[in-house]
Amino acid sequence: MNVSDNVSKPLPTAPAAAGGWQRRPTVVLAIAAIAIVAYLYLFLHAESQVAVAALLVVAVAATFAAGRLKLAPALEQAAARRPGLSRLLALAGTLALIALFHESHFVLLMLCAVLLYTTACLGLTVQFGYSGVSNFAGAAFFGIGAYTTAVLAAHTPIPHVLVILLSGIAAAVIGSLLIAPVLRTRGHYAALVTIAFGILFKTFLEVNDVLGGPQGLQVPGMTLFGFQFNEGMTLFGLEISFYASYALLSLLICAGTFAVVKALERSWVGLAMDVVRTDETAAATFGLHIARWKVIAFMLGNFFAGIAGSVYGMVTAFVAPNNFTFADSLLMLSIVILGGLGNVVGLVPAAIIVLVLPEKLQFIQEYRFLFYAALVIAILLFRPDGLLPRKTRLFFPRKDAQ
Repeated sequence: MNVSDNVSKPLPTAPAAAGGWQRRPTVVLAIAAIAIVAYLYLFLHAESQVAVAALLVVAVAATFAAGRLKLAPALEQAAARRPGLSRLLALAGTLALIALFHESHFVLLMLCAVLLYTTACLGLTVQFGYSGVSNFAGAAFFGIGAYTTAVLAAHTPIPHVLVILLSGIAAAVIGSLLIAPVLRTRGHYAALVTIAFGILFKTFLEVNDVLGGPQGLQVPGMTLFGFQFNEGMTLFGLEISFYASYALLSLLICAGTFAVVKALERSWVGLAMDVVRTDETAAATFGLHIARWKVIAFMLGNFFAGIAGSVYGMVTAFVAPNNFTFADSLLMLSIVILGGLGNVVGLVPAAIIVLVLPEKLQFIQEYRFLFYAALVIAILLFRPDGLLPRKTRLFFPRKDAQ
């Protein structure tokens, strides 16, 4: 026997230990999913000032600790190695939150808002992040979907599933009116075109009595195969909020849109859009039809926003011009930029910060928006590219990175 065999092996160094975690991506993802769901449950369930403040402190401390211990890169690499598992865990975590808050109308309504705004922002990501098309009228296309649903669901016998699809098509078709001016302008001027459209859309709704004018319209509830979403139900003796059905529908639409956008990003279509966004001159030199890809991105993004607005109208059961203002468009843009321009995964935490955090800070009244704005500025100060910046696209990935 070799004498060296009896010598005890040295303890693994920090990089070696980190490498051990990298070799167990399933464990890393499972622990992260459990921790995130547990924290969101506590945060959404918290009602007292002390509890909300304590949880915010815990979030800040955990963020700094993850940065010092290099946990974020390990989690990111684990998600890259097991993308299917990470999405499955995200889906399961959301379902768990819906089940845990099955009786809470307000929490389920917030979850619906987060999921539907995320869906609309997925459309903005296709426009801004993939092809570089400016759109500062996201709330207008969101509203087109909601108003289309209000009219079709109330005055036609069309099944509501088709109404949602037609609402997305209506947003895309009406958005095609902006294609010519958007293609003829660039940068700030293209942004001004969409800003003007958003303002005109709100004004049109206010002066149009057929669409309810300033008072708006009521939206019938969702009906699917004879099941009325607006009616609560009892399951195994438990009272289930009617918002739970809408939360499941919102999750289904958000997950489906996410899958389509990720597939688009990985395809040659996403590659062509990336080239157009990066350098239009080079794209034209290599034979890419710049106008074609911008039109596809613009209409596809508006289609997703219209679908999200359709379901949002059914969830709130009422639509009015004040629900789709320029401020709401800026809210959507802040989600896209805060999450990381072009990275669809960052939209979910950004939507939670933008939509849920102000609601949980109501105890500080008017100062909550000041605190929220300071928090967003602080995040962008330390993370100027957003919470989860989009990685540089690798055209020839290394074998060890796969």
